[in-house]
Amino acid sequence: MTLQCDNAKGLRAFFDAICYGPKHLMIFGGVCPSVTSIIAESLEGWNLVQLSFAATTPVLADKKKYPNFFRTVPSDNAVNPAVVKFLNHYNWTRVGTLTQDVQRFSEVRNDLTNELEKADIQIADTESFSNDPCVNVKKLKDNDVRIIIGQFDENLASQVFCCAYNLNMFGSKYQWIIPGWYQHKWWEQANTTNCTVKKLLTAMEGYISVDFEPLSSRPVKGISGRTPQEYEMEYTRELRQKGVEASKFHGFAYDGIWVIAKTLTRVMELLRIKQRQNIYHNFTVDDREVGKMVLNVMNETNFNGVTGQVMFRNGERMGTIKFNQFQDGQELKVGEYNAIADVLDLNNTVKFQGVEPPKDRTFVRHQRRHINVPLYSILSTITILGMFMAGAFLFFNIKNRNHRLIKMSSPYMNNLIILGGMLSYASIFLFGLDGGFVSDKEFETLCTVRTWILIVGYTTAFGAMFAKTWRVHAIFKNVKMKKKIIKDQKLLIIVGGMLLIDLCILICWQIVDPLRRTVEEYSLEPDPQGRDIAIRPFLEHCENTHMTIWLGIVYAYKGLLMLFGCFLAWETRNVSIPALNDSKYIGMSVYNVGIMCIIGAAVSFLTRDQPNVQFCIVALVIIFCSTITLCLVFVPKLITMRTNPDAATQNRRLKFTQNQKKEDSKTSTSVTSVNQANTSRLDGLQTDNHRLRMRITELDKELEEVTMQLQDTPEKTPYIKQNHYPDANNILSIRNFTDGKDGEKSILKNHLEQKPQAQWGSMDPSRISRGPLEDINSPEHIQRRLSLQLPILHHAYLPSIGGVDASCTSPNGSPGSSPRHRHIPPSYRVMVSGL
Repeated sequence: MTLQCDNAKGLRAFFDAICYGPKHLMIFGGVCPSVTSIIAESLEGWNLVQLSFAATTPVLADKKKYPNFFRTVPSDNAVNPAVVKFLNHYNWTRVGTLTQDVQRFSEVRNDLTNELEKADIQIADTESFSNDPCVNVKKLKDNDVRIIIGQFDENLASQVFCCAYNLNMFGSKYQWIIPGWYQHKWWEQANTTNCTVKKLLTAMEGYISVDFEPLSSRPVKGISGRTPQEYEMEYTRELRQKGVEASKFHGFAYDGIWVIAKTLTRVMELLRIKQRQNIYHNFTVDDREVGKMVLNVMNETNFNGVTGQVMFRNGERMGTIKFNQFQDGQELKVGEYNAIADVLDLNNTVKFQGVEPPKDRTFVRHQRRHINVPLYSILSTITILGMFMAGAFLFFNIKNRNHRLIKMSSPYMNNLIILGGMLSYASIFLFGLDGGFVSDKEFETLCTVRTWILIVGYTTAFGAMFAKTWRVHAIFKNVKMKKKIIKDQKLLIIVGGMLLIDLCILICWQIVDPLRRTVEEYSLEPDPQGRDIAIRPFLEHCENTHMTIWLGIVYAYKGLLMLFGCFLAWETRNVSIPALNDSKYIGMSVYNVGIMCIIGAAVSFLTRDQPNVQFCIVALVIIFCSTITLCLVFVPKLITMRTNPDAATQNRRLKFTQNQKKEDSKTSTSVTSVNQANTSRLDGLQTDNHRLRMRITELDKELEEVTMQLQDTPEKTPYIKQNHYPDANNILSIRNFTDGKDGEKSILKNHLEQKPQAQWGSMDPSRISRGPLEDINSPEHIQRRLSLQLPILHHAYLPSIGGVDASCTSPNGSPGSSPRHRHIPPSYRVMVSGL
């Protein structure tokens, strides 16, 4: 047979041997795949069996097309079971293939694909190339292929590894598996790239090459009586003598000769046995029968040769596959695979770039972006302190609920404000819990619970505050309601209505589009510890399909509530009864809460991928808003209770601006509507009335004692000039502020009025001649002294009982400057009567 890869010459040589040569039973040879495949396809018609020792093309493995073809050399497909075994050894279940676009390599890849699917190994990517492999190599990298099985010749192998070097696809993260039949130091001979040899060697370091074993490594004597090592020594000696190059197929050719010899020997034995069985008949065997006998004997071949155990399975050699690894510039054998026993034997010389074999993929470790425990602990501690503060305010409010200052500020509404603040505080604990603390189902429940608590707490606190302000507005701004009492029960109904609106929104939200746990994954990040893994952060959110719509509804309702509160606070800003009116503090609360909520919502949305920052902002906003609201409502009351508990209720004058003077003239006439609107304030007024009455009684007693002393004390002062009498009489005529109920003052007044005042200006001539001692205790002198002393005493005691200040007038003042004649605009003050 010719060794030239020419189909025409090969066919002609074959037919010449058939027609002109001796009778043939077998054909030995066939190297070129194209020539061998043409001849092998026609063997069945000639009743011939062909045995090849060098044709490795996978095409000849098709027994339907080539039933009479055998080979002692394993086919290129024989390495595929070995590769699968090698992959299973290192638990690699994800690979990629890079194949040269040639039929020989494509067939190997197709068979490898079937073997990988049987072994349940994923093929992440399959790439084929003709000239430039860099694009395909990059696709493998983009698809995160770590274990790459290549099928290409040595000319393109240098280009592949040059691309791998440029793309950094080498080292501890990658493993290349390529054919092992390349020439010795192929990277030097086939380097047609712009990469230096050093770069190629760097990229090639650690690759695994797979090829059939040319000679067995076991020192076992075979059918020839030689061990593989002895045969190799003899073969090397013959090469030196003849000066020819060695062939990698010499061992298979040697074993092939033994296969033919054993086959023919066995066929001859079978023919002799058959001939003895037919000794009494003429025994003839045709070519077809002989060819069938040769085919059967070939399939039964089994012996130890220099290449290992020689055995055929469907015409294919079940040989030994070796594994070599490129280490430090040379290939070293690291193991072999016995196809007959299906056993992989690897020695300890396998060396990887890293401390362990490469991973078959970038192992992605999902890492939850959770809230740091120290941050959660700090904010929880602050929240607990806030709740303790709210509890202290609640204790203060309940303990002093009967005090007129607290009673006038609606203690039930104060309790609701505290309750709303505590609910807002409690939501912080739920906002800090994520999947690291609770299960997925529990997290979905937390999504709903914390939303409900925060919304209800906000409405409870500000609803109660605005309800209180509405009552003040209704009393002082609506004239028609001055006779109507607004009790706390009505305020509770108002707050309940606000909460009912909240519940309707939340229930519809929960039924139509409930909050669900959603997971947002982020791009891969390198492992901070340098391990061969990638970190994929993920974050849990509470979301639904129409999240924007529902949040818009909630924000709109809460915004309207805050605007309504601002309106009420503005309208009642001039009501100066601190116990009733919190408009200033409500305005401050709304301002702070509004600003903080807007800033918090915006920053929280921008930092949704940073849970620690988001939780910190949300928690601080809730803590600040709740704390500032509670402090603005209760701290002034605490201060007032400590410093001047009556200050908030003693100031009973309402101050209005000039613009409100005309429209509120009826409201300023009396505070009776305040007494009727607030029963608690009425109790306070009655208490003050009783106290002032007791004080008046004491002063009257003191005045009586002073009068008696004056009657018993000699007058040492000179006579008062007559022009002072009218002023003294004017002072005595000051309105009795006790509504005529002070009996002793009336008696004193009547006593003074018994003497005709018209005679004070004229002196009796008969008394002028009397001496000082004789006239000093006369009725006229006593009357004159009382006319001066009594007004002075009255002016000294009136300020202490709520009357005219001592500085407002004097005994010598003119009638126009006295409080009686002073003009007081009715729109600027309301005098409290009925004391």
